[in-house]
Amino acid sequence: MSNPGSLNEKSRLLLKTLVEQYIADGQPVASKTLADSASVSVSPATVRNIMSDLEELGYVSSPHTSAGRVPTALGYRLFVDTLIKVDQIDTSGLASLNRSLDPDMSSKELVESASGILSEFTRMAGLVTIPKRDQVTLRHVDFLSLEGNRVLVILVLDDHEVQNRVIYTKQTYTEIQLKEASNFINQHFVGEVLGNVHERLVSLMRSDRENMNTLMQTTLEVADQAFDREEISDFVVKGQENLLATNQALDDIRQLFQAISMKGDILHLLDRCMDSEGVQLFIGNESGYSVLDECSVVTSPYTVDGKLVGVLGVIGPTRMAYERVIPIVDATARLLSAALDTNRR
Repeated sequence: MSNPGSLNEKSRLLLKTLVEQYIADGQPVASKTLADSASVSVSPATVRNIMSDLEELGYVSSPHTSAGRVPTALGYRLFVDTLIKVDQIDTSGLASLNRSLDPDMSSKELVESASGILSEFTRMAGLVTIPKRDQVTLRHVDFLSLEGNRVLVILVLDDHEVQNRVIYTKQTYTEIQLKEASNFINQHFVGEVLGNVHERLVSLMRSDRENMNTLMQTTLEVADQAFDREEISDFVVKGQENLLATNQALDDIRQLFQAISMKGDILHLLDRCMDSEGVQLFIGNESGYSVLDECSVVTSPYTVDGKLVGVLGVIGPTRMAYERVIPIVDATARLLSAALDTNRR
């Protein structure tokens, strides 16, 4: 990989101008266009020489159908890291974001609203992961018997949100047994963080193993699955249709839509972003997933009570207005965190 520090001031200015021009109109940028730019004061011959050097270093490339050049992922990376000044969101923009994240919403509604905000403000696809279960508070639980060894679990979380899931038990339980089990959990564990309920329940049962009665045995087996901490992650996505308005090749868009619907690679990438604070940016093949080679992903984690619980961000073309997108993602993460904190009080 080339050393960005080896570029002189003229080379950096020309690269910056080229990237900004390409982001603006999506067309390969010719040397003459750069030479005519008001921000550049070098001869056309010098521009051609510098462009040739930048291409050799891997910062730009020449589409075979055009005499102009376009930025590569490496060129975008240098542009984002050293050549731009990230915009600040104005007061009216922040106020609009704030209004859309009403703390009276449930955590699920807040996540969906944040995804819609990201899509609306950036005109790309907005993604927000569902908060990790170990940071969600239990308010009430009901167990209802279904056919066979199936049980419907109804969870009320954080005052607002209701989740339903079906679990499979080793034996069939009666409605009375399940009612006693839910009453026991509601009596002892309401207000607990969901991720701790299973752990505390097992500890309680273990300490009183000799006196474990049928109620406790039923409660332990049903709760073992109802409060499973290994639940698969998920995310909410809004604005996929915005990707159709970009200049991306149709095959690339089709593959990206498939990746978003399958969720696997996208979730793995978002989970990686939980390991560090602040905005992270993956340009092209930096993500490590081939389906995102022609895209950029801008993410930021969000918190509840100061603990990282999820990640939000946008997916769009590498030709995006980074100086505008980055602060929108950052501000949305901070405002969602604040709304979730208020929501829990």
